Amino acid sequence: MIERIKNCFLDLQEEQRAALVTFTMMGDPDIERSFEILKGLPNAGADIIEIGTPFTDPMADGPVIQAAGQRALKAGITLTKTLELVQRFRKIHKNTPVVLMGYFNPIYIYGVNKFIEDAKSAGIDGVIIVDLPAEEDPEFCLPAIENGLAFVRLVAPTTDVTRLPFILKNSAGFVYYISITGITGSNVAMSSKIAESVHTIRGHTNLPICVGFGVKTPQQASEIAKFADGVVVGSALVDCIAKSLVENSSDSLECVESVHQLVKSLSIAIRAAISKEPLK
Repeated sequence: MIERIKNCFLDLQEEQRAALVTFTMMGDPDIERSFEILKGLPNAGADIIEIGTPFTDPMADGPVIQAAGQRALKAGITLTKTLELVQRFRKIHKNTPVVLMGYFNPIYIYGVNKFIEDAKSAGIDGVIIVDLPAEEDPEFCLPAIENGLAFVRLVAPTTDVTRLPFILKNSAGFVYYISITGITGSNVAMSSKIAESVHTIRGHTNLPICVGFGVKTPQQASEIAKFADGVVVGSALVDCIAKSLVENSSDSLECVESVHQLVKSLSIAIRAAISKEPLK
């Protein structure tokens, strides 16, 4: 629910540090190991968890996450099974926010009202729908917010400042700033340029601002944590899984451990970052 996200950022404000937001694809490399990864993320240092649900036409995703989606589909993941994994996670972790990131088509097929009801019941706190612009808010955004789910909006470097108020009008939870023009996993932009954009967005919203799309290393995460309210890391974690599958046996738990170790290093770097700008 939205309150779980709000409480998370309030706690982080007390600590004067940015959030580590992690992304992994549910069902990658298979359903049970994806749950083991999910289950261990809070203890590894993740403050907010984004989970992906695969789609056959992932227009915003780079090759690393596209490949993860294909592995997940091959493993038999569905939107229903994704919600079941979140429900299992909630029996262990009550307070860590979980945000589902994906595309609208699977939700449309599932049924908007049914999805909202089932997502709330499972323990989802918010959604990021890559291909639903603000013009389509009545389709899903408004019903989601009315039922207590945060609708996290994406803002890009190409977003015109005159459009920002329209985009942010019905946003909730936090704002996801895409640090690059392109797909996930691309090279991150210069931190000075990102900081300038974050400062501009702050003039239009009181919501926390998290930066993602291209953050791969603890050093990059640390730099962004100095001025953003959260740092999103996805492709680097998913790449851990892919590399582990090549280096280890197909049924090995090495991929689980490799993801958690990277999350730990990212968390340490973010916690050590000295803020140059007051966080929300």
